[in-house]
Formats: sequence, C-alpha cells, structure tokens
Amino acid sequence: MNNDFQPAWWLGNPHLQTLWGSLCRHAPLLQRQRERLWLDDGDFLDLDWHGPHEASAPLVLVLHGLTGSSSSHYVLGLQQQLAAQGWASVALNWRGCSGEPNLLPRGYHSGVSEDVARVIQHLQAQRPLAPLYAVGYSLGGNVLLKYLGESGEDSGLQGAVAVSVPFRLDHCAERIDRGFSKVYQAHFMRALVAYVRDKQQRFVDEGHHERLAALEALGPLEGMRTFWDFDGRFTAPLHGYADADDYYRRASSRYYLDRIRTRALIIQSSDDPFVFPHSVPQAHELSASTQLELHARGGHVGFIGGSLRQPDYYLERRIPLWLAGRQPAN
Repeated sequence: MNNDFQPAWWLGNPHLQTLWGSLCRHAPLLQRQRERLWLDDGDFLDLDWHGPHEASAPLVLVLHGLTGSSSSHYVLGLQQQLAAQGWASVALNWRGCSGEPNLLPRGYHSGVSEDVARVIQHLQAQRPLAPLYAVGYSLGGNVLLKYLGESGEDSGLQGAVAVSVPFRLDHCAERIDRGFSKVYQAHFMRALVAYVRDKQQRFVDEGHHERLAALEALGPLEGMRTFWDFDGRFTAPLHGYADADDYYRRASSRYYLDRIRTRALIIQSSDDPFVFPHSVPQAHELSASTQLELHARGGHVGFIGGSLRQPDYYLERRIPLWLAGRQPAN
C-alpha cells in the first residue's frame, strides 16, 4: 500500500476518477513523429515518437488501453512528463487504432504480446544505446505483464509499469456487466463494433473480398451486448482461440506474473469499476522483481488528486519517478 496518492475530494467516486480524464481534461498538444512499422504478416503498427533524439536518451514504450490510441489523454500526459525529464518515448497504436483500419481481418486483443515483442525488437535496433522501458495501461498493462512473463530474463527492458490491469479477463467481463459499469460496457461494444465495421468497409473499398468474407463468416455485428458476446464471436476465432473462455484463460496476465524477471511496478486501485478486488493477485503470486502498489481509491486509469483549478495527475508523477530509479548507473 502506498499513501502518497490522495484522491481529489471532488472526485471521490471511482466513476468520476475513471471518467474525468477522457471527458474533462484538455490533453497536452505534443509535437510527435509518426513511424509505420510493417509486420511479417503484412499488417502494420503506427508508432508516435516524442522527446529527445539523442542516441543514449532513455526510451519508454507506451501501450494504450482498449479502444484507445496514442492520442489518449493518459498517453499524451505521460509522454509530456517523460520529455520534461529528458526521456524519449514512443506510443504504440495497436492494430487499427491509429485512425486507419489495419489490413488484416485480425486485430488486437488483451493477449497480443507478439506485437509487443516485435516493437521492442524494432526499438532495440533503432536506439541500441538507449535504456528501454515500457508502460502499459489497462489492456496495454495486461499485454505488457503477459509479455514480461513469457520473456523472463530476455524482455529487453530495464523496467516496466502496468496500470489498472484486468488481471483475469473472465472476471473483468463479469465485473463490467454489473451496475453502473454497464455504461462502460455499452461504450466499448459500440467502439468495438465500429472497429470491425470500419475494417469491413476498407475491405470493400479496396476489393479484398476474401478478407471481407473472413469477417462476415464470423456472424453479424448486431446483437452483441457483453464482452463474452464479442470475444466469443470475433476475438477468439480471429486470433486462434477455441472460444471466449479459452481466450480469457490464455491471455490473462495473472497466470504469467510469477515468471516475470524484469523490475516491474503495478499500480492498481481497489475501487476499479472494471476489476473485482479478488482479481488482484496476492503477494505470493508475484515474482521477486514485481512491486504491487495497491490504492484504496483511484478508479480505472484515474488517480487524480489536487484541486479543480489545478488537478494533480498522480500517474504522471509516479511513473517517471519510478522509472528514473531503474536507470542503470553510468
């Protein structure tokens, strides 16, 4: 437990903590350079770079959450703060999240650690002298922890931070189907359906009939209300899982935590409206290199303190400071 974070009195409710950033915050305007990384399967990932171009400047890979992008407020805020301490950063857009539908029927999901591995390999080649770190939020945090567990001592990272992690995807699918959290679920369903629909339209416009047929064969876009519905109909079959249950079991980061060998910090809130308290791992499940910072309040990727005139974004203070503590000695 860490007591440094004090939630703003005017954002004491977990839903207010969760919604404030996306609804009320003026996101920083950053000068960024976009790079397109082509993948071996013919698809692409778009990367948005910010900060110093020095070869040895520490570099942080930032991974956004479900239906977000490199333009999500928490990504921009972190990139701004990292640059202020002289660090470079590169924000990954998952497949199809950069404003342009991706080229294949498949997309991204909570276990897509192979794409993280490819990006890390690319960054190592681009900046071989730079100490490399990673930060993941929500879905991005789950993917990052899964990658760390799979790669063990060969992660290529000096340190990693995961925020508001849906450790058990099956639990998350149940939690978000309860109470006010159904509002978030409805938002995600609309966004996910639009994600598939935009891809279908691209396939129509470009004459990719086989790719269009592969999506249409999975069933209609109507009638999906829950994560179980969408992941069973689209996510699982598109990405090699037997069904939603198989996907949730194999992609949930909680099953990989004991294999992590990279220094890692997990920042979590007990009142997260997407995550049951019992979904948060116990101390014995964590590797010796992993620190869990569990707060009583903070919502989902919230953690906002300060005053209404001057909000304090705790994550943007805490994460750069913790990463700086992992910096190798010269």
